[in-house]
Amino acid sequence: MPPPLIQLKDINLTFGGTPLLTGVELSVSAGERVCLIGRNGSGKSTLLRIAAGLVEPDSGSRFVQPGATIRYLPQEPDFGEHKTLLAYVEAGLGPGDDHYQARYLVEQLGLTGEEDPAHVSGGEARRAALARVLAPSPDILLLDEPTNHLDLPTIEWLESELESRRCALVLISHDRRFLTNLSRATAWLDRGQIRQIDRGFGAFEAWRDEVLAEEEREQHKLDRKIVNEEHWLRYGVSGRRKRNVKRLGNLHALRDQRRNYRGATGNANLAASEAEKSGRLVIEAKNISKAYGEHIIVDGFSTRIQRGDRIGIVGPNGAGKTTLVHLLIGNDPPDSGSVRLGANIEMATLDQHRESLDPKLTLAEALTGGRGDHVMVGDKPKHVIGYMKDFLFAQEQRGTPLEALSGGERGRLMLARALAKPSNLLVLDEPTNDLDLETLDVLEEMLGDYDGTVILISHDRDFLDRVVTSAIVPEGQGRWIEYAGGYSDMLAQRGADVRREAVKAQAVVEEKKEAKAAAPEATPKRRLNFNEKHALETLPKTIEKLQAEIAKQQKLLDDPDLYAKDRKKFDAASAAIGKAQEELSAAEDRWLELEVLREEIEQA
Repeated sequence: MPPPLIQLKDINLTFGGTPLLTGVELSVSAGERVCLIGRNGSGKSTLLRIAAGLVEPDSGSRFVQPGATIRYLPQEPDFGEHKTLLAYVEAGLGPGDDHYQARYLVEQLGLTGEEDPAHVSGGEARRAALARVLAPSPDILLLDEPTNHLDLPTIEWLESELESRRCALVLISHDRRFLTNLSRATAWLDRGQIRQIDRGFGAFEAWRDEVLAEEEREQHKLDRKIVNEEHWLRYGVSGRRKRNVKRLGNLHALRDQRRNYRGATGNANLAASEAEKSGRLVIEAKNISKAYGEHIIVDGFSTRIQRGDRIGIVGPNGAGKTTLVHLLIGNDPPDSGSVRLGANIEMATLDQHRESLDPKLTLAEALTGGRGDHVMVGDKPKHVIGYMKDFLFAQEQRGTPLEALSGGERGRLMLARALAKPSNLLVLDEPTNDLDLETLDVLEEMLGDYDGTVILISHDRDFLDRVVTSAIVPEGQGRWIEYAGGYSDMLAQRGADVRREAVKAQAVVEEKKEAKAAAPEATPKRRLNFNEKHALETLPKTIEKLQAEIAKQQKLLDDPDLYAKDRKKFDAASAAIGKAQEELSAAEDRWLELEVLREEIEQA
């Protein structure tokens, strides 16, 4: 086992009188890929900040291998006084780091670098923060919800980028597909302590269920033992006083053990308040179109949505997913075509923008509308405390202002408000944002049991596969196509992922820019991008280093007695020279390709 790059030992931390972390241990070695799993509020983000050196625990130790570089991605980036996103990204580089890499990553993530940090969207802020932590190529990456606010093409790009890197990873994410594809070990933070297995997230849920079932069996045994001891004390032989005193002490110890047991947190109890059934036809759209100026969002789309359908709207940010949903549910009239809603439609919606509520309101006021102690769930009143518990809120949080809630708690609150309204059509815009894995499971079950119709926008591939019956995807230039099945089924039918639409859309944008420029040339002049320029500058030095490495290893192999004297050294030298020769050949080919391209551009 290689030595750890970072190690946390016996970490203890208490907030507000409640222990958050008790004796936590976490060790990460070079190249390890660990997903950190736990309920919202269990302390995952706090533990990651301790690992990053940003939070001091009450007790315990943090060790970082001397010379190891760490980069931490927070959920909310702090842009400070930086005037542009590129300046913010470059500020994260170390003395020997490559500025071309920062520019290249900014470009890859769909930014120009000139954006003002004070006026960027959540997705742009997240992409800039990712470029900042990836550019230095650190030894350890600590990533807290890296996929938040990202669309599917960017999530898939990030997944591919992280897969190709050799650094160690510690990931917190609610995206199960992302965790399954990247993790090789799982650390489960539960009731203040960590359990760890050397298997990725794909094995986590079955293992967790086994652990909790075994725990429940042990607690049942303990309860039975307490009953037996109490029975003996009441009715057993009383002559052997010393033995009685000892046994009484044992009973008190058992009771203390039972009293101090922190049981597993209960599951959310999500249930949508269902109205009377709608008609069989819920929505019929015929040849609808919508454009804003020259920008065509929807062009000639038709669909029939029937009772019980679960429709997923999938695509990159900016493709028009929310606009399409507003057209379908009648919130926004189409420029042409028609939309007809079926009979007896009762709609409940969940907006992805969760800041619409007054942050000064308390949790109870947000649920009751400030009217008494009861929430109207459907047409029946339910006490606010009971309804809070259904969504995993503690009784003590009744008076908590909304501004003090975590992202996951705000997500549960908005679900609680949406599901209290009687409905037979649920419209959910990014319902999975910030929800923990257990609540996601319960939400999936609830949607599966829901008798009505569901339309949802989501970037969570696993959630889409488990929930939707068809996926509507943009194909560029306002065209949308509906595919039967979930996200994976859509990919199988379509023969490409959703990045294809982004590429097409970008091509259309570039064509418009070129037409406006009114240049006499039929096609714009090709230019080297940042990555190509940088490669041309650095490849000659790389080639020199590889040639020197080959010469060094060849000198060792020139010794005719090396094999007999030191077989391990001979094998290592042979492997090293083979690897260096492969890399040299690839570097020379790449340099030649770029040099030819440069000459062609200069001569054009």
